[in-house]
Order: sequence, then structure tokens, then C-alpha cells
Amino acid sequence: MKVKRLLAALMAATMIVGITACGGGSKAPASSGAAASSGSSAASSGASTSAKKDFTVWTSGSDNVRQMFELLVKDFNENSEYAGTFKATNSHMLSGTGGASFTDSLLAAYQSGQTGTNYDVCEMGQDDWSKILSIESADGMFVKLDMSKIPNAATVKAEQAQEPDYIQPYRGTTVLLAYNSDTVTDVPETMDELLQWIKDHPGRFVYNVPGTGGAADAFCRTLTYNFLPEEAATSDDAKWAEQWDEGFAVLKDIHQYMYQSGGTIVYPNKNQGALDLLAQGEIDMCPMWADMVLSQRKAGTVPSNIKLTSITPAFTGSVVGFVIPTFGSNEEAGYAWINYMLSESAQKLLVENMAAIPLIDVSNMDMTGYEDLMSIDVSSFRTMSIGDLGTTFNEKWDNEIGILG
Repeated sequence: MKVKRLLAALMAATMIVGITACGGGSKAPASSGAAASSGSSAASSGASTSAKKDFTVWTSGSDNVRQMFELLVKDFNENSEYAGTFKATNSHMLSGTGGASFTDSLLAAYQSGQTGTNYDVCEMGQDDWSKILSIESADGMFVKLDMSKIPNAATVKAEQAQEPDYIQPYRGTTVLLAYNSDTVTDVPETMDELLQWIKDHPGRFVYNVPGTGGAADAFCRTLTYNFLPEEAATSDDAKWAEQWDEGFAVLKDIHQYMYQSGGTIVYPNKNQGALDLLAQGEIDMCPMWADMVLSQRKAGTVPSNIKLTSITPAFTGSVVGFVIPTFGSNEEAGYAWINYMLSESAQKLLVENMAAIPLIDVSNMDMTGYEDLMSIDVSSFRTMSIGDLGTTFNEKWDNEIGILG
């Protein structure tokens, strides 16, 4: 922990100029009322000034996430109950572009003592949340949420496994079993049934190379961690790697039954590679992200006969949430944004444009085309956060499974 804190502190020192450039650089003047702990007092005086009206929603990820939040910000500013009271702006950091990640920037701002920044409300996935909590305590860095200010959360059953009092989930994401409903009549319901199905239908199942897409990671790690204690799924302790052999023995056993091309076992690259094989009828089943199947099915690139189901124990999934940093400048606007994200309007946009798993009661929502999502129990999502062990796991797969040919 001390090493991580030292590295984070060094990072903070080198990144301070970059943070200043994105609008959260210097400490707020004492007269501005925008100090890290001043959100509530600012809200109590109303939202009449532009300083208290405007706020920034921080997100990160692929470009489809950016596009989604453009729609959500527009709806919030123009159609929500908060239109005219607050005005949101989205600041999005694309993943995979090199340089510092969003979590690095957020940590640097906090550790360098900045206040009154424009980090008003921030999206946080499981891996980012775990990374931050491995370096800093949630208490101090983030506002402990007052649920009376998020009334729309009343029907939400899902919560983050770590420090749930500081983060409010707004959507779910998970890997499910995707299958061709025209050819698969005996749909597996458990991992044991799936393994038997694979052996009974050689060449009709595949998963992509772990490390090139989360669907394969979910399949291989779920299978392996089924043999380990529950605590292992959220631990980066190297001792758990010593207990992977039983799971890897199963992966080796089913290798011979995987999809073949030209007489050779083939593991496609990336999630899309496996989904393409399923859509083309080359295979009948594969693990896949729910949102990928549903969004591409809506677009017509995946046929309507491709369905989704969950198995027991479930593949890994997680909830994505929002946090309110203590060093932002508009805490009340952050609460307004989170409450909006749990409204039927926002959840409908998420379903229709991102195929996100809704977290509120959908009984009053039109779920046509997304009926698969209605059966997903977000309260039983199985999260996995193993830190650098993920890289070790993938290397072990490359050395023991990928070389089998």
C-alpha cells in the first residue's frame, strides 16, 4: 500500500499541469464557495448563478460511451426536471489512447490538494473503482451519498461490492451465453451443463483469446474461479494463482471440442471475432457481452435467432456507477445528475442506444427488442476484480492453452 501511495504521489506531482489544463487546476478563491467541502452550502443558497448552475459529468471508455453521454446530457439539459436549474457538460476521456487514464487524473487532482475543480460527478466502472480504492480511501476523496437526494434509487437492487455508500450504480453490464435458437434446443443452465454441451457438440462452441476481449476473460476466469473461495474473485493476492490448476485442467480438457477451421482449433481474436462466427452460423454458442449482441441484433448485423441466457454460477458482470468527488465545485448538481440517470427517460435512452442493462423497475418501460434484459437479475451479478493477476492469468492461458494447436 505504501508503494502504491508513493507512486500515486509522484504521479500527482507530474500531472498537476495537465489537470490544470482541463479546467480543475487551481484552488478556488475563498469567496467562491467552491471548496472541496462546500457543495452542500453552495446548494443551500440556490442555483441562480452560472457557477452553481453549470457542472461537468466525467466519463471514460470507447467512443460509443461518449456518443451515449452526448444524448444523455442533451436530454438532461432540455427535457429533465432539472432543465433550467442545472446545465451539464460532458468531458470524456477515450480509452486506449495512451497517456494517463481518467483514474490517474482524478487521483492526481485529489492528492495534489486541489479544490473547486470541475470534477463534479464522475462515472466509475468496477476496475476503476477498485484501482482507486487500492490507493486511497473513499472516505475523504468522495462524498458519502445522501440517498434522500437520489429518490429514483429506491427501486435499484444492485450495488457495488466495495464501498457502496460512496457510489451509485446506474447501469449493468455482463457477459451471457449467446446461442443460435434455431439449432440449440437444450440450452445449458449451469456451467456443468455447458461443459457437457460443448463435449456433445464438438466444433460448435468457441471463445475468443483471453486478453483480446472481456467475453473470453469472463468465461475462462469464471470457470477457473468456480474452484476457488468467493473472496478470491476480488483479490489481487498472488497466492490465488497457485490454485488455478484445477480450472486450467478443465480448459485443457475442452480444448479439443472447440471450433475448428481447416482442421485446426481456432480461438478468434476479440469479442467481435467470436460473435461474427455465431452470426454466420459457423458455431452455435459462445460467451458474449449482452450489449454487443443486443445492439448488433437491433442493427441487423446479428440475426434475430441469436438469443441470450445466463447460467449458474453466472459469468462475470458488473455495475457502473457515479461518484461525487469532494474536490468538485457543484455537489448538488452531482446529486441531480445521478437522480436523473435513474429516471425512466435516461434508462430508456441507455437501453435503446447502448443496450445497457437497466437497474430500475422496467415494468412501465417499453422493452420491445430488449426482452432478454428483463430476465437478468442485476442483484446477483458476479463481479471479479483481480488486478494484475488478470495479466498473469492471460499469460498462463497463452502458455498452456493457446499453444495446444
